[in-house]
Amino acid sequence: MNAPHRTWRLARLESLLDFSLALAGPRGEAEVVEELVQRAVGLLDAARGVAVAVSPALEPVRTANVAWPLALPAAAHFLTAPELNRLRGGEPVRLRGGVAGLVFDELLAAACLWRDELFGVVAVADKEARGGRASFDEEDATLLRSLALLAAPAIASARELEEARRRRELLEEENRTLRAEVTGEEGLIGESAAMRTVLERVLRVAPTDVTVLLRGESGTGKERVARLLHSLSARASGPFVALNCAAVPETLLEAELFGIERGVATGVAARVGKLELANGGTLFLDEVGDLSPALQAKLLRVVQEREVERVGGRQTVRVDVRLVTATNRDLEAMLASGEFRSDLYYRLRVVEITLPPLRQRREDIPLLAHHFVQRHARKLGKGPVALTRSALEVLLRHDFPGNVRELENLLEAVVALSQDNRLSADDVQLALGATRQAAVASDRLEDVVRSHVLQTLARCHGQRSRAARELGIDRTTLYRMLMRWNATSDADRNNAAPTARRKRSDRTWRP
Repeated sequence: MNAPHRTWRLARLESLLDFSLALAGPRGEAEVVEELVQRAVGLLDAARGVAVAVSPALEPVRTANVAWPLALPAAAHFLTAPELNRLRGGEPVRLRGGVAGLVFDELLAAACLWRDELFGVVAVADKEARGGRASFDEEDATLLRSLALLAAPAIASARELEEARRRRELLEEENRTLRAEVTGEEGLIGESAAMRTVLERVLRVAPTDVTVLLRGESGTGKERVARLLHSLSARASGPFVALNCAAVPETLLEAELFGIERGVATGVAARVGKLELANGGTLFLDEVGDLSPALQAKLLRVVQEREVERVGGRQTVRVDVRLVTATNRDLEAMLASGEFRSDLYYRLRVVEITLPPLRQRREDIPLLAHHFVQRHARKLGKGPVALTRSALEVLLRHDFPGNVRELENLLEAVVALSQDNRLSADDVQLALGATRQAAVASDRLEDVVRSHVLQTLARCHGQRSRAARELGIDRTTLYRMLMRWNATSDADRNNAAPTARRKRSDRTWRP
């Protein structure tokens, strides 16, 4: 063996060692496949190449390519069954002439085998040399086979790591669900005609797999209905995953919903999104009307294609998810103003269920009150407690703008403040007073915030981008704040108008 050839072989061995070391740490499957095809094309001086990680059924899972002119194919698209069998036996495969509409002089393929299981295929085409093309020799075939065999356990480890991460996050989600069930979050309480209508529709639609849109004011129990839809469906044994779109900053919401690949930004670790976590079960998206136009477009693709693409990723992941969404916003008005996509609206609103506010089903207040009192008495370690008739009368006179959630929070305060096992009207009034004081303090804080934001906006001559930067918030957050304050002002004017008319009428008819 002459000196140049010895040097060349030594360089290849060093490249194999370098590839092996590169795969030693935790790597994502997409990274391994990308690294494999880049190394194969570079080390074998090929004009193009493709690497495909496959499932046990030979379905493509991850694909990467270099100068491959066709849509990224599965292994079966350019290899016949006999050729795949040869690859499974550990023998590289050579092809000439072209496959699947791709013309080449020569193609060399090798299998990613680990513990007698096929994890993928790597192929390179058309070896380039000085003065034109050359043929792949046996040393080329051995090198490609070595690269593929080194990549196989890395692909297997990446899948195991991904599955472990998914199981951990799914267990965390299930623990949250179980805690909610133990504290009585699941199920509907009420015997009013309005709630019987809701329950009837839930029972009819739950066994199907259709997408459901829940409408209603904040605090009416939309998430409880979503959980009930899940528990009564064929997906009950699968995960129930909930995400409040308004509670997550827009900059983080995309990653939270669709997942993110490692290395998208400094220090960012790969994370499975809620859509993948809910695979085989139900995903509940609360406040879906708060999604930005960009996220609406991505969600529409998921609804249509049942595929998810993580942030920073180039591969799609199939998901089998039933979608239940909820909002307290006027989606029809948002459609008219262009804030919400009409195609997504009709996809989400296959079946619509509207939950009535508590003031429209006051006959359910005693049932709900008894349920919440008993629950919070147990939670606070108190003995059996009961509401007196006078206490119930106070509750029945209250409007509960916060609906069932407000009622529950109020009764938790009543149980906590009471020194007796019979909760009186005074106990309820005491808790209501504390609640009103907290609301007043909250309103004052809101006024301070509004004044500061409007002054900043005025100083920036109405330029929202500049104002948002000065305030340290994103434009979407500023826009939502302004929309909320405008809506409050409109509501105040509308409420004030009838009062003014009534006063004028009183003056007219007073003798």
